[in-house]
Amino acid sequence: MPILAAIAVLAILIIVHELGHFAAGRLQGIYVSRFSIGFGPALLSYQGKQTEYALRAFPLGGYVGFPDDDPDSDIPKDDPNLLRNRPILDRAIVISAGVIANLIFAYFLLVGQAGTIGFQTINYQPGVAVPQVVTEGKAIAAKAGIQDGDIIVAVNSEPLGASPEAITNLRDKIQQSPNQPLELAIKRGNTDLTVTLTPEEASDGKGKIGVILSPNGESVRKSAQTPLEALTMGASEFQRITTLTVEGFSQLILHFQENAQQVAGPVAIVAVGAKLAKDNLGNLLQFAALISINLAIINILPLPALDGGQLLFLAIEALMGKPLPTRIQEGIMQTGLFLLLGLGMFLIVRDTANLAFFQQLFQ
Repeated sequence: MPILAAIAVLAILIIVHELGHFAAGRLQGIYVSRFSIGFGPALLSYQGKQTEYALRAFPLGGYVGFPDDDPDSDIPKDDPNLLRNRPILDRAIVISAGVIANLIFAYFLLVGQAGTIGFQTINYQPGVAVPQVVTEGKAIAAKAGIQDGDIIVAVNSEPLGASPEAITNLRDKIQQSPNQPLELAIKRGNTDLTVTLTPEEASDGKGKIGVILSPNGESVRKSAQTPLEALTMGASEFQRITTLTVEGFSQLILHFQENAQQVAGPVAIVAVGAKLAKDNLGNLLQFAALISINLAIINILPLPALDGGQLLFLAIEALMGKPLPTRIQEGIMQTGLFLLLGLGMFLIVRDTANLAFFQQLFQ
C-alpha cells in the first residue's frame, strides 16, 4: 500500500505538469493533438474532438503533443493557431506552464498540510546538541573529552542562542578555524564545563573536530488555526523547501563528482515515498510538494529535451530575430532525450540494485 501511494504521488505530479502545458495551450486557442501520461505503446487511449488522450506503458514521464510537425495533420501549415506560428511570448507561456503548475500545486499541498496535520518543527533551546562523537582514529572531539549527548552552548565565549542559526554558526566557526584553538562551553546534564580543542584541517582546507551536530530542542508539530495562517505557513514552508532545493542543485552542479551519488531516480524516490507513507500517510503531502518543486526546477534547467532547453531556443530566436534551423533543434533535442533516457535507465538499475529486498536475493 505505501508503495502504491508513492507511485500515485509521482503519477499525479506528472499529470499536473502536463496539464499545465495542455491548459496553457488550449486557453490560448492553440491546437493540442496529444495528451499522454508515460511513454511507449498506449495501454488506454481516447480520441477527443481535437486531442488524443493516452495512458502509455512506461509511466516515467509524459508529454503534450502539438500538430505542428505531424505529417498526417490536415491543419494548414500557416494556421495562426499552430504553436510554431504564435508569438514568442505565447510559446514561452505554453513551455513554462508545466513548471508553473508544479510550483503552484506544491504550494497548495503545503497549505493543505498546514491546515490539517501541520508541520514538524523544533522548539529550540540554547546551544547545539552533539548526538554522536566520532571515536575512530584521532578524532579531535573525542580526545578533548566531548561525549555523546553534550550540548555546546558557546564557542569562544559567544553564546549559541535558541535558534535555527545556532548549528550553522557553530559549524561555520569550526570549519573556518583549522589549526586554531577553540574554546567550547558545554552543558552535560547539570554540569557546566569548558573544553579547548584545535580543529584539524581536512582535505578541502576546512576545520573538523569529528562530531555530528543537531539542533537542540524538542520536536513538535504545529498546524494553522485559520485559513490565513495556513496560507502563510504554506508560503514559508514553500520558500524553505525551494531555497534548499536550489542550493542542493547548485552544490550538485558546482561539486558534481562529490555529490553524484546523491542523484536519485524514480525507484529511489518511490522507496523514500513508501517509507514516509508507512511511517505516516500525512507525510506524503510534504513529500509530494518536495518532489513537485524538484520536478519544476529540473525542468527549467536549460538542457536539451527539458522545458528549459526549449525556452533557451526561444531566447536565441528572440535575440537572432529568427529560430534556429529545425534540423539543428531536432538534433540537439534528440541527443538530449537520448542522454536523459540513458541516465534514467542507469538510475533505475542502480537504485533497484540498492533496494534491500533485491540485495537479499544474492546473499
